[in-house]
Amino acid sequence: MEEIQAYIETGILELYVIGQLTAQEQLEVEQMAVKHPLVKEEINAIEVAMEKYAFFHAVNPTAGLENKIFDEISAEVKPIKEETVKDEAVIVQFNPDKAKTTIRSLKYALVACMGLLVISVVALYYAHSSLNVAKQQIAELNIDNERFATTVSYIKAENKDLQQIAQISSDPTWTSVKLAGTEIAPKANMVVYWHKKGQHVMVDITKMTLPENDAAHQYQLWAMVNGKPVDLGVFDAKADPKKLLVAMKEIGAAQAFAVTLEKRGGSINPTMNKLVALGGISI
Repeated sequence: MEEIQAYIETGILELYVIGQLTAQEQLEVEQMAVKHPLVKEEINAIEVAMEKYAFFHAVNPTAGLENKIFDEISAEVKPIKEETVKDEAVIVQFNPDKAKTTIRSLKYALVACMGLLVISVVALYYAHSSLNVAKQQIAELNIDNERFATTVSYIKAENKDLQQIAQISSDPTWTSVKLAGTEIAPKANMVVYWHKKGQHVMVDITKMTLPENDAAHQYQLWAMVNGKPVDLGVFDAKADPKKLLVAMKEIGAAQAFAVTLEKRGGSINPTMNKLVALGGISI
């Protein structure tokens, strides 16, 4: 019901009544009137209101104008006697009463047309104003909805990661490995969660402090297995703000974790002079 009321308030029904819509728009209004009795009632009410407005604002002719027109017609039109033509007889007879009735009808029609013209201009102006306002409000609502959807999505993702971090912290099968900075990045630090049995490895973004990497480089996580580095994937210092946890490649055995700065996409072997963080595993 609220949608129908909003549709009525757009002003499109007024434009329909005064014939200012396209054929397609008229068809749409007529279909709405068939489907929704409230729309049909509103159209009827608009038509009645316009008719009343026309007669209420009617301009009366000056005194004697009707008689003057009547006299001029009487002077020019004379009764014609019956004449016989070759094939048919034509009788033309002037009827004063009928002429007066016709003039009166034309007068009312002219007054109604003038009233409708005024109504059309006013209604069209307000209809366009209402439509413009409605379009602006719809655009603003769409923007608000998009922002709201984005916020909700962010909150859901953040809440999911927070719940997972809480579960990892309370689950003894997960191991928290703290990585400390090296000489080239003494203030660097981060936390890696490792589930040995499940071979899962997660990087905690909330507990990571690394120098910001540029567009050409990424950080790469390595697992040290029996003295050999094993690639666990790449990540950025500024990860997706919606994510608090970044899943890395799986590993079932490791003695330590290390982070190096590599070209974007990662390297086959770690660049040791770009080692920024390192941490041993104690189980």
